[in-house]
Amino acid sequence: MRMKLNTWLGMATLVGLLAGASGAAVARGWQPAQGSQSQPPAQQTDKPKTPDVTPLTLDAPAPVNAEEDAAYKAFQGVIPNDATKKIELGEAFLQKYPESRYKSPVYGALTYAYLQAGNTQKMQEYGEKEITLSPNDVSTLALLGQTLPRTLHGSVSDPAAVQLLAKAEQYSKQAIEITPTLPKPENLSDEAFASAKNQTLAMAHSGLGLVFVRRGKNAEAIPELEQAVKVDPNPDPVNYYLLGMANKITSHFDDAVAAFNKCAAMTGPLQGTCKTQAEDAKKLGTTQLSAPK
Repeated sequence: MRMKLNTWLGMATLVGLLAGASGAAVARGWQPAQGSQSQPPAQQTDKPKTPDVTPLTLDAPAPVNAEEDAAYKAFQGVIPNDATKKIELGEAFLQKYPESRYKSPVYGALTYAYLQAGNTQKMQEYGEKEITLSPNDVSTLALLGQTLPRTLHGSVSDPAAVQLLAKAEQYSKQAIEITPTLPKPENLSDEAFASAKNQTLAMAHSGLGLVFVRRGKNAEAIPELEQAVKVDPNPDPVNYYLLGMANKITSHFDDAVAAFNKCAAMTGPLQGTCKTQAEDAKKLGTTQLSAPK
């Protein structure tokens, strides 16, 4: 069983455009309606940020032949944000070399590329192919764990939604369990390795926290979201928003204000909403009893 850490997944914090008249999606998550109490909207398109680190695997496959090796290097050489080119070369590579030793890293990269392109169905398809091939690919596990509940649409009681949340929970928990056990590659510094692991864990805890939020289990969501913002080198404002809402709903008003203020301090489409929510949580704290920690 192979163990690998594709550090390109530290990039999978969701980035998009503010949903509005243009219909564009919200940066790194969704834009909640003013006064929203818990649930994100039904559907969104997400665009991840530029990768923070160089793609890496602990056990890169050996070349099979010169032509295949050249095709894979061309695929690797596509700039990270050119999802269209990445998808074009990746699909062509898999069609020509369906049993390639490079199949696993191509699956992983296509998972991320399809997320960039806003095609979450293909993202899930390739992500699940990659997990089947490499069950310990924590990067893909964490990406699916975080993204699937963010793109959920329809009632959470629908059978498809129940299944999707169950998958997201499973993937997130697997990533949380496996990531701390990964050995450090020789060509990676301690600092870079720690950062890559933390980015992966942040995504996995975020995904698990949102699964609990979707199910209305806000008390269970709080420790997961707290861990997500704690370990993330570049915390996601969506996680601070969710943490604020979970604390507000469970009557932890001081903690809610603190989380909303963190979100409001970050430039982006959630600033105004988080500022309003912070003011509302502060008012509630003066008129209602706060729940014990």
